[in-house]
Amino acid sequence: MQLILASASPRRRELLSMLEVPFSLRESMVDERALEAGLAGAAPAEKAMKTAEAKALSAAEGLAGPAVIIGADTIVAYDGELLHKPADKDAAFATLSRLSGHTHMVYTGVCLAEVLPGKAPIPHSFVAGTRVTFRSLTEKEILAYIATGEPFDKAGAYGIQGKGALLVSRIEGDFFNVVGLPLTELHLRLRALGLDIPSFWESTEKKS
Repeated sequence: MQLILASASPRRRELLSMLEVPFSLRESMVDERALEAGLAGAAPAEKAMKTAEAKALSAAEGLAGPAVIIGADTIVAYDGELLHKPADKDAAFATLSRLSGHTHMVYTGVCLAEVLPGKAPIPHSFVAGTRVTFRSLTEKEILAYIATGEPFDKAGAYGIQGKGALLVSRIEGDFFNVVGLPLTELHLRLRALGLDIPSFWESTEKKS
């Protein structure tokens, strides 16, 4: 059975590559702006899961299978409000200043679309949440971090796997969920669908 990632995120590609599991990429044609507008009243966790489902099912169109397609969406929320990728330095400064000294939530919705020959794709969806607490930041620290350019392609204006690690004092939950994929839960869900990641390591070792 093929494993397919329906994501343009380099971080998700890196996480799957780190697990040394063979996978391919397939583009999702979801209009995320239109989807977000349709989910305007949804809670952050629900929005993440619904967006992940839309991505996975879009990528499943026209695919014969057998395959499992991973669709994912990560959302940063503070006090119930979504924190998007900052448009400019002022927006990044405002977001980081707001998060300074406080705890926020990171939700990653994941949909595993099971594609079997002659059948409609079956979505298996879940959402993982991680609490992230920032230490109190000085204005100088925030400006220095913004100057690295790291905040601009990341929801919440920081990357915990990069220089943004220095902003964080504590997390409660899966670290990799904050990066973009809750790896342990993903492994367990894939195993339930017949894709056991450690078995790939065993087969690779035998070939070598």
